[in-house]
Amino acid sequence: QVQLVESGGGLVQAGDSLRLTCAASGRTFSTYFIGWFRQAPGKEREFVAALSWSGGPTYYADSVKGRFTISRDSAKNTVYLQMNSLKPEDTAVYYCAVKKSVSYYTLSGRYDSWGQGTQVTVSS
Repeated sequence: QVQLVESGGGLVQAGDSLRLTCAASGRTFSTYFIGWFRQAPGKEREFVAALSWSGGPTYYADSVKGRFTISRDSAKNTVYLQMNSLKPEDTAVYYCAVKKSVSYYTLSGRYDSWGQGTQVTVSS
């Protein structure tokens, strides 16, 4: 079982940037598919971005495409979510999660392990 810890959230103004970090412990990311999700108050958890630790394409929700970038650092066993040009509608708790394959990567119910989340608040 892999344990995930997110960090990097905070309060920023519209147009600012933040970089979220998802650090793994217990097991490495080496065989996993890693996703970022977010959940705003009163809303369902939604897919944001994902990648395979072994390489290949990255995946984004339309709402963040061109503004957010998901990446990984193999040496640190860490996945990042760089968020630029933030908007008030990006305000949410952001979670990272892992699963064993790329199938159904937008569905939160298909992920096996989750972090505790980190709050991102964007003021207008």
